[in-house]
Amino acid sequence: MGVANNSLRARSSQRPAARVLACAAVALGVVLLTFVVARGQQNANEDPSFRRLTDDYCAAWSTGNTDTVAKFYANNDDLIFYDLAPFSYHGWKEYAPGVHKALLDGAAEIKLTAGDDLRATTRGSVAWTTVPMHFHEKTKDGKVIDADVRYTGIWEKRGSNWVLVHEHISAPMAGN
Repeated sequence: MGVANNSLRARSSQRPAARVLACAAVALGVVLLTFVVARGQQNANEDPSFRRLTDDYCAAWSTGNTDTVAKFYANNDDLIFYDLAPFSYHGWKEYAPGVHKALLDGAAEIKLTAGDDLRATTRGSVAWTTVPMHFHEKTKDGKVIDADVRYTGIWEKRGSNWVLVHEHISAPMAGN
């Protein structure tokens, strides 16, 4: 009986050690997983393809030609794009003529430039970008408009291309 008790004590003293070891292994796994996820998000923010895509997008808008910009937008009628004016456009078919009337028809020159603080996050076939931008316009009547704007783009990978399925452009209120 004394041998049996010693055997039980030996096994019960091994169980806490095994539990501690198992907990340490789980904790190490969580730490490693957190590191991998954080590194993946950091790599997404450093993804040069979205820097290039955003710069190409700005260059296309700077031509003042919506035909040049159309390739960046999904062609679904049910998509909503928020711009500075008017409040929103429903699909590219509404966006192209609307932005011509509100902005491009009166412009002699426009330039859109993305800031350095581009953030890109990718989750499978969907990505979102945020970046401050600078808008410069010289109107046909000689007026100059300079504005700093905030840009958020929601992109979807369709085939081999990323296209915008939603975007939001806004300007800070005066005095902010």
